Amino acid sequence: MITIHDSRFTIHESIMSTKINSNVVDTVDKLGEQNMEMCFNCSKCTAVCPMDECLLPRTLFRYALLGMTDKIKKEQEKIYSCLLCRLCEQSCPRGVKIADNIRMMRRYLNNEVFHIQ
Repeated sequence: MITIHDSRFTIHESIMSTKINSNVVDTVDKLGEQNMEMCFNCSKCTAVCPMDECLLPRTLFRYALLGMTDKIKKEQEKIYSCLLCRLCEQSCPRGVKIADNIRMMRRYLNNEVFHIQ
């Protein structure tokens, strides 16, 4: 069971019901390794995000780190809705490169889902 805590709700999901792709981390590294693993779910990024809770970068990062490609694909609207304004990065106590990680996820979707090179 994976539990992802957000400031307003908790997501409980069974790993058994989720397609896991262990190669997604390698794919992420090839696209440009970022420091998404540094996120420790403090929710400071969500608090300042003009997109409010709809984006939830740390949830997206967990999906990527756990290889949950089907979840990443389902969140594509959120991934493309990010304004890349970097307000989240200014409030991040760990210095996570959130905008760069979102760009990487867009490249992943472009390559693996939409087959755009």
